Amino acid sequence: MSMHAATIVPHTEAAVASTVAAALAQGEKLAIEGNGSKRALLRPVQATRTVSLRGLTGITLYHPQELIISARAGTPLPEIEAALAEKGQHLIAEPPDLAALFGSDRPATIGGIVATNLSGPRRIAWGAMRDHVMGIRAINGRGEVFRSGGRVLKNVTGLDLCKLLTGSHGTLGVITEVTLKVLPAPPATGTVSVRVASLAQGIAALSAGLGSPFSVTGAALLPAGEGATALLRIEDFAESVSYRCTKLRDDLARFGEATVLLDSQPLWQGIRDAAPLGAAPEDAVWRISVQPSVAPQVVAALAAAGLAKVMLDWGGGLIWVAGQASQAAHQAVQATALAAQGSYTLFRAPEALRGSVAVLPEEPAGLAAIARRVKAVMDPAGLLNPGRMRAGQ
Repeated sequence: MSMHAATIVPHTEAAVASTVAAALAQGEKLAIEGNGSKRALLRPVQATRTVSLRGLTGITLYHPQELIISARAGTPLPEIEAALAEKGQHLIAEPPDLAALFGSDRPATIGGIVATNLSGPRRIAWGAMRDHVMGIRAINGRGEVFRSGGRVLKNVTGLDLCKLLTGSHGTLGVITEVTLKVLPAPPATGTVSVRVASLAQGIAALSAGLGSPFSVTGAALLPAGEGATALLRIEDFAESVSYRCTKLRDDLARFGEATVLLDSQPLWQGIRDAAPLGAAPEDAVWRISVQPSVAPQVVAALAAAGLAKVMLDWGGGLIWVAGQASQAAHQAVQATALAAQGSYTLFRAPEALRGSVAVLPEEPAGLAAIARRVKAVMDPAGLLNPGRMRAGQ
């Protein structure tokens, strides 16, 4: 998303609401962002002004005993992570730090992470970011403040707008505050590394590990030459991690040479942030979601199209791809994902490419009709992040 002629930085929720109401009255379109760290994600927004939530900061509530934290949308993610770490807690969905991938010198904000529903390797064990959003305050396209959810786990009042807004990329409402469930952070991280002869063997190793009784919380596959390395993470107390890693290593030895890596948290931070992908600054980056069983065929098809930079996460269900930022490469990714009955996202690319292709698959007719009805209620004038996800929307 390119910067627009004017950037407005409100410092209160009321000021955000006034800005949206004024834009509605004047017929202006608004680009909504936090720190702007993910402007190169999805399509360029077609807007008159940018509204940055970076002035709306601060943790508004933190009850460690109740495993709840609330923060204004513009609060930098590292600030929240540091506050949680002081109490031995963490964000469950393990949101990635994509500053290097997007070439940003500013950290992501908690509102931006929720708006994009970004999750890390732990998603396979504990769910996506949207599964841990307990409450949201936001402003709709009429400039009206609304809230959904609350600060207790058993809150089922009304429509679950938390899940609706999480992952909506700012197209349904301007998130001003989020409340998240958190958990105690594990004191130790261990990894079983298995050198396998093929991607198919690697997927089988990950599947066996995920099906084991050892509570695997990360399952990634890094191709290397003809073979690959399967990585399975276990998080817990040090003694338990050591014991379970040893047992899992012995179980997976049938797939290839298996070793145990203790103190492996930095390894998983790299996987979380897609560092092993090795994307060059000029590369486009895609994410493909498929059934893990078909991942080897998908990777082979991508390689045949000249897209050889890949890494796999989520047991093989998430394939990161980097390659030439061209329409031909995008069409190859698109065709490969859809042929495998999967989904794709053009995750990072130059503006010219993002503005000329479908960055997400077309929605089925029934789902598209529901989406239009929801948009008509939440943002009837199409003020918020127009064109972000699909052209003309």
